[in-house]
Amino acid sequence: MSKDIRIKKGLNINLYGEAAQEVADAPKSKIFTINPPEFLGVTPKLLVKEGANVLAGEALFYNKDNDRMQFVSPVSGVVTEIVRGERRKVLSIMIEASTTISYKDFGTTDVKSASKETIIEKLLTSGAWAFFNQKPYEIIANPNETPRDIFISGFDSAPLAQDYAYTLKDDAKAIQRAVDALAKLTSGIVYLGVQAGIASVFDKIENVTRFKVSGVHPAGNVGVQINNVSPINKGERIWTIKPADLVIIGKVLSEGKFIANRTIALVGSEVKNPKYYKTMIGADLSQLIADNVSNDNVRIISGNALTGSNITDSKVLSYTDNTVTVLPEGNNYRFFGWMPWLTGNKRFSMSRTNLSFLMPKKKYVLDTNLNGEERALVVTGEMEKVIPMDIFPMQLIKAILVKDIDKMEALGIYEVAPEDFALVDFTNTSKLEAQDIVRYGLDIMVKEVG
Repeated sequence: MSKDIRIKKGLNINLYGEAAQEVADAPKSKIFTINPPEFLGVTPKLLVKEGANVLAGEALFYNKDNDRMQFVSPVSGVVTEIVRGERRKVLSIMIEASTTISYKDFGTTDVKSASKETIIEKLLTSGAWAFFNQKPYEIIANPNETPRDIFISGFDSAPLAQDYAYTLKDDAKAIQRAVDALAKLTSGIVYLGVQAGIASVFDKIENVTRFKVSGVHPAGNVGVQINNVSPINKGERIWTIKPADLVIIGKVLSEGKFIANRTIALVGSEVKNPKYYKTMIGADLSQLIADNVSNDNVRIISGNALTGSNITDSKVLSYTDNTVTVLPEGNNYRFFGWMPWLTGNKRFSMSRTNLSFLMPKKKYVLDTNLNGEERALVVTGEMEKVIPMDIFPMQLIKAILVKDIDKMEALGIYEVAPEDFALVDFTNTSKLEAQDIVRYGLDIMVKEVG
């Protein structure tokens, strides 16, 4: 039986630039880019060459460890360039889109009568399997395994995150069809976390065990919800999936097409008119950003401000992101920055050494400045204030750094994801890159434990 949960440990970071509830069409992208390194746990093997013509939904590469797992083109067109790195590692595949998108037809699927194996095969060949994430390790799920449960977080509590209650309000049928399919993939329960007090399309979804979540960020993180509702144990597998990806899965099953549409939130203090835009996976956002950002000294992030990736140079929308955040670049020097009281209430801080705690602002304009460099100092109890999970975060970080696998297991490595440590990156005195450390630890576990 599920339970409603309230998250008390954490931090809401209220930034200027929230998306207005208004949707427009983004400028049409001519070039679409897929970056294989985004798919963690996958060794890509190319199926196309430069100059090849592809349909939307046609496979570009597959997973070397499971050739049934294919990754597909979001549009029809011509493969113009394949970028490789060291040891000929495939870094990106670029497709010049055709004027009209032509789709590969995978055929429709009656979810109610279809077997588990039929659904899995459809999701693998259509490219929709790329949206399934596995805990532990935060990698693409293994279709040869049966998860204990499947978890969906129906909201995002990160700074300036997309409002799914608004963007998915017309997609109930596709979401329901996807959820019905998920129920056949697990021997356990499909859990759905919804935000307490907020009405959304997920309130009417059937065939799930629903629980309400309230409190501060990271309340919307699916890992935090798992830890508080039904923690994962050694040897178990839990699959997770993002709300917007359910729509694509639902349409693959009902229409037989991989329709890579995305409604993204263009947000941040440097955006002229923050709102929602319709575009597609892998789109070039250069024109959209140029039309909406007047200041050149900015950092463009695919994702939210805490966990997203820097796309200032490429301006390419990542495969699973539906938020683009634009923040001031933190390349300025703050005079007497070591004397925080001089900045009055203009700076956001959890510490009472800054006068902002006396006169807090409702919203802040924050840049990317780290306000210091890595320090040989770890404050006991600091990490625990922003991680609402039954783990020992500081001790886990130390165990990862010394590669102590036994201690990593005992301290909760199987339950965490890099995003769960995003607030540690933001708040910790030592300036540790906790998300990178956790990712490093998970990679060690994949290699040594599997």
